[in-house]
Amino acid sequence: MRDAAAALAAPDDIDRDLINALQGDFPLVPEPYRQVAETLGMDESELLRRLDAMLERRVLTRFGPMFQIERAGGAFVLAAMKVPEADFERVNAQVNAFPEVAHNYRREHALNMWFVLATATPEGIARTVAAIETATGLPVFPFPKEREYFVEMKLHA
Repeated sequence: MRDAAAALAAPDDIDRDLINALQGDFPLVPEPYRQVAETLGMDESELLRRLDAMLERRVLTRFGPMFQIERAGGAFVLAAMKVPEADFERVNAQVNAFPEVAHNYRREHALNMWFVLATATPEGIARTVAAIETATGLPVFPFPKEREYFVEMKLHA
């Protein structure tokens, strides 16, 4: 049974080509998916179907642009919480219910829950931190960015 699940999740050669083609240099044109599809010898609907299937199977966990939110007037911050093990699933669901939470990771550390908050304004960070603290009954420790580095990482599929 496990082998069947692994085979279902494994990308085929076309999926790998698609993953490689969608990393960086995404065309900024009215029909970007159509343009990428043409370079791969498929039609746009096939490209979108494959992309959706890889997201559904969790071959890809996220597909979307990376924005420098501060340039648009927003803010983001890495935040952490110390969550008692017995409450972890409850708190995880509460934190993830906030639309400002971009992603959330469990860590083997005293601060065992780490997540990124993204808000439309810098003031939104403090409001969201306070709301999460109220909802969970636990303190949130925000770690604002001190300096930004750009590291482009492309993974060959």
